[in-house]
Formats: sequence, C-alpha cells, structure tokens
Amino acid sequence: MPIFALTDEPTLFPRPSLAEPGGLLAVGGDLCPERLVAAYRRGIFPWYDEQSPILWWSPDPRPILFPGQVHVSRRLERTLRSGTFRLSLDTDFAGVIRGCAGARRAAGNGTWILPEMIEAYEALHAAGIAHSVEAWQDEVLVGGAYGVAIGKAFFGESMFHAATDASKVAFVGLCRHLDRLGFHFIDCQQTTGHLCRFGAVEVRRGEFTRRLEAARESGDVPGPWTFGAP
Repeated sequence: MPIFALTDEPTLFPRPSLAEPGGLLAVGGDLCPERLVAAYRRGIFPWYDEQSPILWWSPDPRPILFPGQVHVSRRLERTLRSGTFRLSLDTDFAGVIRGCAGARRAAGNGTWILPEMIEAYEALHAAGIAHSVEAWQDEVLVGGAYGVAIGKAFFGESMFHAATDASKVAFVGLCRHLDRLGFHFIDCQQTTGHLCRFGAVEVRRGEFTRRLEAARESGDVPGPWTFGAP
C-alpha cells in the first residue's frame, strides 16, 4: 500500500481505507489547527517521534470505549468516593499535556508529545476543541488526561499520574462527564491491557467510520468544560 505525502492544503487527506495494514496513512504536512481538525474528523491522528517526519495514522481494528459502560473496579470506586483527589476540567491543560510528556520521558521510552505537538494541542484547547481533566491533591496536579472532541466523539490522546490511581480517577471522571454530555464513544487509538480493563473494545475501520459520522452529526460541545456542564 502506498504512503501518501500531504500537500500544503491543510484539509486534504487520503481516504483512511487506503492506510497500510499497520495503520500508517500519510506523511508530512504540519500541525496547524485546521489540519488537525480535518484529520480527526476523518478518524486520522498524528503520531511520530523526534527521528521521523509527521506521520498520520488510521488503525484497523481500532479500540473504542463507550463512556456510559466504563468498567470501574470496587477498589477504584472506593477511591473515587473517598475524596482522595479533586477533579477539574479544562483548568490546567498546559500542566496535563506536559505531565504526559514528562511521564513518558521518565519511563525511558521517549515521547511523541514533542514541543510542536504541545503547541498545536494548546492551540486546539484555546479554540475549545481539545480538553483536559485534572486530578489534584492539596492543590498539586498529580494526574490527568487530555484529548480532542469532534462532535460527540472524544479522541483520547494521553494520560499521566504522579500519585497512585490519579490518572485512573481522572479518566473515570472524564468518562462520566462525557456520558452526561451524550458522547457516543472515546477513541483509544491503541489497544492496551489498561484500556481493555476499562472496557475498551476493538472495532473495524468501517464501523468506526460509521460511528464517527453519527457522532459528528450530533453537534459540537465547545469548551471550556466544567463538571456538570459543557
């Protein structure tokens, strides 16, 4: 399968069905907000590292999670109810995305959350399209997650924790908020045991595309978000 080179036209992408078996679809372009939104609207996302150009992906199959069906263990439910963490939405997007980047570097695996990625997603956040959920202890940010909302679909990007269970509590809080807003699904991008334990299931690209089209037609919920309200 060919890998397509993007042009200067930010809204022009090849059909996701043309991706290679591993999910790689295109290379090049930039991370301007217009291009990022056009990509996510088609179910395409960027993922690359310092040694490569910008790579654009459309995996098949694809893990998604239905917010109203998130699996929460008894132990985690007790933590949620204990008040150990205070949760907020769209309060410290910069802290969350940098926490995610730092956590990946600390793990020794490098990170795809490069400075230009941080700048690009902060621009999406300023436009009310990218969102964060934060977990706090004693007014210190100890965990969180961020992603992109397109219609009633949420594209999860990354999460981090600096205290046990902080990212899990933040993620469950986000799921419950998305459920209240009527979001159809969360795109998890890559299948992991961690996400499967929360209830993520794999769907084929055709089903993912149909679900994304329906979610787009349901209308946007621009930020900033707060718990209990869009």
